[in-house]
Amino acid sequence: MLVIAGHIRIDPARHEDAVRAAVEVQEATRREAGCISYTFSADLAEKGVFRIFEEWASPEALAEHFRTSHMAKFQGAIGGLGVREMKVQRYEISSVGPLRG
Repeated sequence: MLVIAGHIRIDPARHEDAVRAAVEVQEATRREAGCISYTFSADLAEKGVFRIFEEWASPEALAEHFRTSHMAKFQGAIGGLGVREMKVQRYEISSVGPLRG
């Protein structure tokens, strides 16, 4: 399994535009084969900051995600929102279990 996690910081004045773009790509992506979870979350303390968390069944599923039309549309939209910082990383997970065993 792959986990993608990080954040994006945009112009706070474009917050609502980012929400609309994120909701659209989030809904489409959740229907993709191999997508286990896909979530954008607005930071509660800092307008214009969004957290990203994704889980993918395989590298192939993630690669296919980047070839979708909804991802291309999202990337075009986010480019016009005054991105100030973006840090998103990929983690390869070898095991998963409950927080408290």
